Amino acid sequence: MNFSIRNSLANLWTALRALLALTVILGIAYPVLIAGVGLIVPAQANGSLLTSADGAVIGSRLIGQQFTDDEWFHGRPSAAGEGYDALSSGASNLSPSNPELIASVNALRTSVAAENGVDPSEVPLDAVTASGSGLDPHISPEYARIQINRVAHARGLSVETVTGLVNVASEQPPLGFLGEPRVNVLELNAALAAAAGK
Repeated sequence: MNFSIRNSLANLWTALRALLALTVILGIAYPVLIAGVGLIVPAQANGSLLTSADGAVIGSRLIGQQFTDDEWFHGRPSAAGEGYDALSSGASNLSPSNPELIASVNALRTSVAAENGVDPSEVPLDAVTASGSGLDPHISPEYARIQINRVAHARGLSVETVTGLVNVASEQPPLGFLGEPRVNVLELNAALAAAAGK
């Protein structure tokens, strides 16, 4: 009996020490460390907002925008409705074998291929499918490249100039392997407008 009580008290004391240690580590030290990192890393004055040369806010780097004219690079389709509605964020939840999704992807592939003057087999997957959030502001460099001729022609710019803008806007994955290369459509279109003088 005494051994059982002593053993229970020892276990209780061990559990209390673990609780105290984890409270200090996860409840105090970790939040202080993260707050410190937040103070050290330079903050952006406007957060994710991107402004034009005249100081007008043109959008957020973190949320996609609807670009439909030929003179702009187009983003991914959005499952969040027209205009990348942040209040409707979410995926379509249609399975890859769903006839509705297959029909939508095929229609988009045909449309994207026609507007960019490429073969449907050249249309990358991100041009015809929405992201999980439906708000992704990025496209693949491949999707940007198939749009270069259309945008250059509509803007009256050389293909080389527009290709250079795409190359500059292409971001490599962090540490070289976390994710895929990508292009922020809003930043690319802002650079395009600056290069075209409008």
